[in-house]
Amino acid sequence: MKVVVIGAGMAGLAAAWELTRTDGCEVTVYESERRAGGVIVTEHTQGFIVEGGPDGFLAGEPELTELARELGILDQVVNQCARGTSLWTGKELAPVEEGRAAAVLGIEAKGVEVAAGFRSFAAGMSQPVAALSQRLAATLRTGQGVTGLTRAGAGWRIALTAGPATEADGIIVALPAYGAAPLLVSAGVAGARALADVVYVPSTTVSLAYRADQVGAPLTGAGFVVDPDVVGARHVVPLQIRACTYSSQKFPGRAPPGHVLLRAFLAAGAGDPARAAHTQLAAILQLRGEPLWSRVFQWPRGLPRYHASHRDELREVRHRLAELPPIAIAGAGYDGAGVSACVRSGREAGRLIARSTAR
Repeated sequence: MKVVVIGAGMAGLAAAWELTRTDGCEVTVYESERRAGGVIVTEHTQGFIVEGGPDGFLAGEPELTELARELGILDQVVNQCARGTSLWTGKELAPVEEGRAAAVLGIEAKGVEVAAGFRSFAAGMSQPVAALSQRLAATLRTGQGVTGLTRAGAGWRIALTAGPATEADGIIVALPAYGAAPLLVSAGVAGARALADVVYVPSTTVSLAYRADQVGAPLTGAGFVVDPDVVGARHVVPLQIRACTYSSQKFPGRAPPGHVLLRAFLAAGAGDPARAAHTQLAAILQLRGEPLWSRVFQWPRGLPRYHASHRDELREVRHRLAELPPIAIAGAGYDGAGVSACVRSGREAGRLIARSTAR
């Protein structure tokens, strides 16, 4: 049986990995970008490990840890070092419950999950992406997107951005909801347009490197969030920082000895994110001098936010999918935005298609 996975973010890679463990299954993964991983991006710069997307995953969720075990990189999983979060009140950094800090950042997780802390990988969050890409190298087609889906007997015909169309017995659409919606509409899935209503919030982060002696304030815990009331107040210089992670304290090996790596989360629309981040962090953390370097990551469509009727609409779409030749959806736009949730979503889709094509 031939199965096509559309999208090589974490959900798509996890789906393909699950399918390769199914006897008699031939898998091909199409990814329109030149690299796999989606919003998971890790850069190694001058001894620093810089994350452009998620920097970790909830320790209380087992999916990514189990995947690491299967990939032979379980020994590369690292636990969170510094714990605790502060709240910038506009005048001082005060302790705050981690559950509230997560809520300020829009992290949807139960208090007990946040209390368990986070984990990451020794070489950064792209490490499992690299391991999966290596294992799936024979099946992964980067720089090749999918433009349309049509039924072909008991299977599917897939139109590609380059080259002739291909056919498959089953499909997994592991794209953001706004990318999946038009493909599912072209496949005749009633109600699929509703998926395009999932809102993806823009995200801007700035990683900044300093010598440890440039930081005048004590870096307590893993970072701080900014009180929403302070963000809304008037300032001589508008406060654009929403939060800051002390990356070099949160996980091991993120900065060389004697150095500090900070990661600022900014509101959308900052004209010069790197300058804004440094200027405002300098006032809060008593920074002296300029950063050694800075790196800006901007995602016009970052984390998805589900509206009130999302679950009902998703249930209806999946009901319609079940009436078609084997096809499933997976990813952050549907069942949870965290990395572990994407792994779970992808593997569940893989198992569903494996069962459907085996009938």
